[in-house]
Amino acid sequence: MSTSFPGILEPADTLDALTFDEQGLIPAIIQDEETNRVLMLGYMNAASVQRTFETGRVTFFSRSRQQLWEKGETSGNTLNFREMRIDCDGDALLIKAAPKGPTCHTGADTCWDESNEDPAAFLRLLEQVIATRETEDDDASYTVKLLNAGAKKISQKVGEEGVETALEGAAGTEEKLAEETADLFYHVLVLLRSRGISLKHVTDVLRTRHGG
Repeated sequence: MSTSFPGILEPADTLDALTFDEQGLIPAIIQDEETNRVLMLGYMNAASVQRTFETGRVTFFSRSRQQLWEKGETSGNTLNFREMRIDCDGDALLIKAAPKGPTCHTGADTCWDESNEDPAAFLRLLEQVIATRETEDDDASYTVKLLNAGAKKISQKVGEEGVETALEGAAGTEEKLAEETADLFYHVLVLLRSRGISLKHVTDVLRTRHGG
């Protein structure tokens, strides 16, 4: 077996790596891959672990019904599987997933009634919207006009927005500073798109500088 403890599990070595309890179950903590928020705790057996890898959707074993159940099979609020990790003792799982809709059956984002919103997630959404605009032919779209103008023109706009942001930071109101910062962020994202650079690339640089 190639897996070290703790570590990321692969389909080929998963079952050999796990220590199930006397009922053939192992606890699985579900974590949002983007926000790192803990969403829920469930239990899995060997079959549900295999099903999760096969389908790409997190599947548990229901202790009350004594059968497999795929999260969201009736509500549509699925957990799209991304990664499975094992703890240092080999008897607990951490599963990173992308939730579709609220995770808890009560309608809450998590089973602890916590919000699973990530402010930075909107930047990723905006990045995706800008990417779709690149293929559009819409003269009324400001984003399309910027992208068609090219990196030099966009860079000029970034400079202008940077100056306006700095001025508001020095002597403006908090609301105006927030508005100018939003304009700056938007134009920076458009510039990055025009140069083929992703937001993830930028955050990776920041993470490296931070030592992580």
